Amino acid sequence: MLEKLKNFTDKTLWNPTIDKSMSINHRLLRLLRLPYALARDVGSGALSLRAMSLVYTTMLSIVPLLAFSFSVLKGLGLHNRLEPLLLKYFEPLGERGIEITAKIIGFVDNVKGSVLGSVGLLFLIWVVFSMVKKVEDSFNYVWQVEKPRSLGRRFSEYISVTLIGPVVMVLALGMIASINNTTLVQKLSEIEPFGMTLIMIGKLAPYVLIVLLFSFVYIFVPNTSVKFRAALGGGTIAGVLWAFIGAIFASFVAYSSTRSAIYSGFAIVLVALIWLYVSWLILLLGAQISFYLQRPEYMRRGRQQIEPVGQLREGLALAVMINVAQSFRDNTSQWTINSLASELNVPGTALGPVVERLLASGMLAITEKENLLPGSEISRIGISDILQVIRENRDIPALKWGPKVGALTAQVNDAIADATGDTTLAEILD
Repeated sequence: MLEKLKNFTDKTLWNPTIDKSMSINHRLLRLLRLPYALARDVGSGALSLRAMSLVYTTMLSIVPLLAFSFSVLKGLGLHNRLEPLLLKYFEPLGERGIEITAKIIGFVDNVKGSVLGSVGLLFLIWVVFSMVKKVEDSFNYVWQVEKPRSLGRRFSEYISVTLIGPVVMVLALGMIASINNTTLVQKLSEIEPFGMTLIMIGKLAPYVLIVLLFSFVYIFVPNTSVKFRAALGGGTIAGVLWAFIGAIFASFVAYSSTRSAIYSGFAIVLVALIWLYVSWLILLLGAQISFYLQRPEYMRRGRQQIEPVGQLREGLALAVMINVAQSFRDNTSQWTINSLASELNVPGTALGPVVERLLASGMLAITEKENLLPGSEISRIGISDILQVIRENRDIPALKWGPKVGALTAQVNDAIADATGDTTLAEILD
């Protein structure tokens, strides 16, 4: 029954006549594609599982992460402004949020370099990097990216984010507070309608920062190129949703008396875990929205995997080699697995195994920056060799075809050899 309903909805929302028509009804149907795709993704449970995993990782690494940020802020004389950031995040928890913030700040104050020593400091850095990598893996899953960042890129880019990110947030909030306290703003606030306008801007400013923060995360974290428009769309929806759910959650915490009676001292832990889970789920949902805004053709298929076999697998291998060889010969920007996946309009998870097979054969090479290059002189790479590498399967032992099947397969192989001959990549490009 559910499968029939799903098929009916798919055919209705993606009916070819909808895209051709300009009527209001058809436009409304097109608008329903995104919420339908999101509801399907959330219903599958994959995003929920990853949000739960990130909750566990956050609980382990929140103190080391804040200690790492605290040390940077302390060097700049801004460490006293870390607590308001935490209070803002835990604001939906009410009094419990104040209590949790105080405990976390207490833990962070106890983390001292002289006490930890070099081994302890390295452990803290490792925990922080493990958390950021876990976040990257989740965003790569949403964006269907096969290849994660290399170790060198992780080190440089993760360090940049963990050092600069908290400083930028603290400075931004400080600038907003400073502007509100200036003489000019105070005088303008006494004149209507400027007063009401400034009050509204002051209330909206933190949420604008949240939207911009979410948008930055959607651009930076996935190991692929994310357009600003798509990231801003996902960040805006996720930011508004986060504020709305936060208000509901605050009401729940304030008026739920049975929770404290049942869980007693564990209530603060339970509330914190639930809010962490909700926050991560909203963040991942916003990433999914950014993905669909940039790649709307994936809305109907969702995460349904494409398993390239036969002709499709061979075509992908040829397309990869020709594109890589062309960019190498023309000395233009080099391809990565993710950029090729976007160019060929296939998921990175489908293209990845094909590229790995070509890398293992030596026909492709990869740099530290994850750029793909021909593994040897393109005039020595034959088209038949590429097809042979892709078609062979070393994981399966030699099969006993029998004389009739063996004769047919030999004829097919001979036909392919006749069609490709001694043609090389260089000749194809010429």
